[in-house]
Amino acid sequence: MIRFASLGSGSEGNALLVEAGRSRVLLDCGFSVAETVRRLGRLGIAPETLDAILVTHEHDDHVGGVGRFSRRFGTPVYLSYGTYSAAACGELGEVVIIDSHTPFAIGDLEVQPYPVPHDAREPTQFVFGDGAFRLGVLTDAGEPTPHIEQMLSGLDALVLECNHDIALLRNSAYPERLKDRIAGRLGHLENGQAAQILSSIDRSGLQHVVAAHLSQKNNRPELAIDALAGALGCEPGWVSVATQTHGFDWRCIA
Repeated sequence: MIRFASLGSGSEGNALLVEAGRSRVLLDCGFSVAETVRRLGRLGIAPETLDAILVTHEHDDHVGGVGRFSRRFGTPVYLSYGTYSAAACGELGEVVIIDSHTPFAIGDLEVQPYPVPHDAREPTQFVFGDGAFRLGVLTDAGEPTPHIEQMLSGLDALVLECNHDIALLRNSAYPERLKDRIAGRLGHLENGQAAQILSSIDRSGLQHVVAAHLSQKNNRPELAIDALAGALGCEPGWVSVATQTHGFDWRCIA
């Protein structure tokens, strides 16, 4: 069995808990140590019980709390060499450099990293498994690619970026340069692109689909849900959303 929960998802901070068997990891840590500990407590988790922190890329909303958390609790940090070189998170405890194409294990968790197009040094997203079930995560990517679709096909659960609605973004007060960066091929997925990914993969075994990393200014939960539900051919109530303030509570794949 795999279970997973989000501490929060959005431009103000991201962190996702993943468990299998006796192993527990945190994917990204974009909150302060105190806030991370508080949010872990809400989910019934003591910080010293984490086996590792995995980092997707060096942007502050994903890596801002990694250094201090790692030093305080002695948590090993797994990240690509590019992310390690670019991250401004201070001294880390134990560091494990990963290759974005090479699978590895952390205790009972099987971890398959994969590269994505994003405006970071060596951004990496992940698929987690326990030998029976698989959870895929894609939270920062500029556009769908065949490799992304291959990695996310045949999953049992998926946390998928729905960063913005393209019309809301284009009509927003953001500077044009920022709009172009967000909507560009190294930016963030919009609702239609996320739906395109779902339409292109084997989704027959999905037990959970969660829309994540929603912009608070350029998206609305109902727009993301409608896009993903349309691709899945399901009722909107079956799709859930990871929020900035609460993330989402534990989900089980079994």
